[in-house]
Amino acid sequence: MTPVISVVIPTFNRRETLERVLPLLAKQTLPANQYELLLCDSGSTDGTAELVAELALPNLRHIRPAENRGRSGARNAGIREATGEFVLFTDADILASPNLLEEHLRLHRERPHSAVVGLEVQVNTYEEYEQVRDNPYDKGRHLHGRNDKEMSWLFFLTGNASAPRQALLDVGGFDENFTVYGHEDLELGYRLQKAGYPILYNAKAVNYHWHPVPFEERCDKKWHSGVATRRFYNKHQDRSVLLRLGVNPLTLGVHALVCAVPSWRATLRSKLWKTRWGQEFTRQYYYLCGYKDRQP
Repeated sequence: MTPVISVVIPTFNRRETLERVLPLLAKQTLPANQYELLLCDSGSTDGTAELVAELALPNLRHIRPAENRGRSGARNAGIREATGEFVLFTDADILASPNLLEEHLRLHRERPHSAVVGLEVQVNTYEEYEQVRDNPYDKGRHLHGRNDKEMSWLFFLTGNASAPRQALLDVGGFDENFTVYGHEDLELGYRLQKAGYPILYNAKAVNYHWHPVPFEERCDKKWHSGVATRRFYNKHQDRSVLLRLGVNPLTLGVHALVCAVPSWRATLRSKLWKTRWGQEFTRQYYYLCGYKDRQP
């Protein structure tokens, strides 16, 4: 039987999390012959191939592109290899609820010619996941009210997003020029929406992002996201993209003031980041540094 939905999982040296992630994807309420798992590997050297062999899941394929084209390239390889009518994107550090695929597929059947995003819950440890998995709505990353609500491209986050395979091919897949962290998924969502595919929210399609990130790494990712925002805008020349992504006269003005006074930058690094508000301010500072192509 040809799968109805293909699950694309880009990975690079994530065996440790895949040991938990893949078995959960293999235990879905959707019958196993209706979906396939495509592990798109950008050259892992940590025993990922051995794990795939050990698990021996009948509907799991280990895709290893000849050239490492980053996350966008890995996902595009998955789209090309997919045999399902629909493609669901997730990541190597995301734990699926048992009905994740069934819920994505249900909304696709109810609302053809659409993309779907689900509820992504942030957890710092596997133990925390075990505590919240029976009631994820207390810890949701974002709750948007009723199901099938139409969302902005800003919420097309490929930890929990799906679309018809043909739609992905028609709009050209992921832009592989987004080589650093950030926004390759949002930019694809932007093109899908422009092509007439509404992005619908399904709160019952739940997964758990199991990825504790140190503050310094979050700042680094913010910098790269700023670089990606510039690329996004340069590609489409749509000023609403900048506004949606937090680049406006106010934020740019505040950033310019901080950059102009060295003592403020020192305070930012030494004191403000210790508070929650200060951490967010610091991340935004790094983000706009990336957008302006300058070092923090």
